[in-house]
Amino acid sequence: MYDVEAARRAMVESQIHVNEVTDPRLLSAFATLPRELFVPKAEAGTAYSERDIPLGGGRYLIRPRALARLLQAVDVQPTDLVLHIGAGRGYTSAILGALAETVVALESDEALRTNAEATLALVNADNVAVIAGDFRAGAPDQAPFDVIVVDSSVAQVPQTWLDQLAEGGRLGVFERRQPPGHGVVYVRSDGAWGRRVAFDATIPYLPGFAPEHHFRFAS
Repeated sequence: MYDVEAARRAMVESQIHVNEVTDPRLLSAFATLPRELFVPKAEAGTAYSERDIPLGGGRYLIRPRALARLLQAVDVQPTDLVLHIGAGRGYTSAILGALAETVVALESDEALRTNAEATLALVNADNVAVIAGDFRAGAPDQAPFDVIVVDSSVAQVPQTWLDQLAEGGRLGVFERRQPPGHGVVYVRSDGAWGRRVAFDATIPYLPGFAPEHHFRFAS
């Protein structure tokens, strides 16, 4: 029989902790949250593997190591209001809920949103609110946010996301115009935004955020 508890411990020790993730609150969240509940049933046996798990519709639950490094880089605090753009089935939203005071989980796909709501209720993530909306628009009615997390790749960060950061707020996102991609953190300070590359990681694109390809016909 598949031992999910052992698989979860192995994920934390062999994928996350050994890859420069040292935040004890973050490690505890990964060690306790049942990741297998947040993936399609056909993928439950590989929920703790080092791979991006397809959720359907071009969406993925990204590999644990990359997710943990991005979340450590944005330094979520217990008093933070967090926006998670692209909630999917809710796993990252639940991890954020273990770290922050309140999480707004934005999801445009109705089936994924319904699944996320049910699973988040099952794991008692009561401080996570799943809302419908367009990813590019963010959640302006709920802003400003202390932290915004986008656990997929984008070719370019929309200005709307940066505008919804509070003073001192952090946006964690994967940027990829061409391989390799990067985990990137933006920080708002005095009305401007600083940017730093935290680590390398090539993560699937959030649908609609891949680079536009222009073709030129030879004359």
